[in-house]
Amino acid sequence: MEFKVSSSALYSRLTAASKVMGSKNSMPILDCILFDVKDGNITITASDSEKYYITTVPTIEQNGEARFCIPAKTMIDSIKELAEQPLNINFNADTMEVKGVHSSGSFSVMAQDAAPYPLAKPVSEGATRLNMPAEVLLNGINRCLFATANDEIRLVMNGIYVDINPDYIIFAGTDGRKLVRNTNRTIKSGITAGFILPKKVCAILKTVLNKDEEMVEVLFDTDKATIKSEDMTMHFRLIEGRYPNYNAVIPQSNPFKANVDRMALASALKRVSVFCNQSSGLVKVELSNNSMKLTGQDNEYATSAEEFLVCEYAASPISIGFSCQFLLEIANIMESDNITLEVADPSRPGIIRPAEENSEDEVLMLLMPMRVED
Repeated sequence: MEFKVSSSALYSRLTAASKVMGSKNSMPILDCILFDVKDGNITITASDSEKYYITTVPTIEQNGEARFCIPAKTMIDSIKELAEQPLNINFNADTMEVKGVHSSGSFSVMAQDAAPYPLAKPVSEGATRLNMPAEVLLNGINRCLFATANDEIRLVMNGIYVDINPDYIIFAGTDGRKLVRNTNRTIKSGITAGFILPKKVCAILKTVLNKDEEMVEVLFDTDKATIKSEDMTMHFRLIEGRYPNYNAVIPQSNPFKANVDRMALASALKRVSVFCNQSSGLVKVELSNNSMKLTGQDNEYATSAEEFLVCEYAASPISIGFSCQFLLEIANIMESDNITLEVADPSRPGIIRPAEENSEDEVLMLLMPMRVED
């Protein structure tokens, strides 16, 4: 059989699908991408046996139907440098040869039988269904992903908790040292449910989804989930277990509040980080009379640095230690021009919020303090 397809469209779908594939697969067939050509479309499937990514690209012309597997790297590299043009692909079912012909040459690769390729198990018929704008899902992932853990014991920490309430939805991520809670009140699902989105799935969704897509559909049961957009379908296993009560660790009363320019804070933290202790990464934050002082030092190498920032602060002087790296990550992820740092005392977590909060899309980030040596 033979078909013609846009080279750039095929390449973009193949590269997106390949992000799901593992570097070391238990089944050799999973080093390949499954092609299913019929009804004017090429359905492309990639998997690592736990995650499945399925997308389609329309054919320009098509003569017959075919189903075969091609090594992902070979196929992607073969069309990577092609300019946008029609690509003619011929598949010989007898010899399993796939031949691609383009304006300046051709290539040939041996395909594999598609029969052994494992198929995704769909969610159960009684699966919970949730629709949301792609932008809401991406915002939740972008804000929470950095706070998730890589914990071999507490696996539930290795993902973003999607806490669905009838009138709002919460995305939460924590590794025990930092926490993010993103509350979106535009989603009125009318249901109460929740699931843990695996970290690797989140990282893939960040690269394959875009905010211009109108809606995504999420279906999930006790152990599996499916996310669908206009361009792709992704099946994956959920992280099973009970997510910790993230609200319990958030202080409700924080009398010391400083409003500071976010970009100025990020720049100062970058400069101070060079001089922070290599192992602890401690930065000392001192607040007093509309001033914020950042101090980083490494006694082992006898280096230190201080940065002074103007801020809005009228309470009593206070100092508290944080991880410079984590505080910098928070400053970079926040989207508002100014942020508010709220603390109660040096032993309790600090809260960082946008200075001008959006009541329909609230963001709260928590950072555990570090002990400051006198």
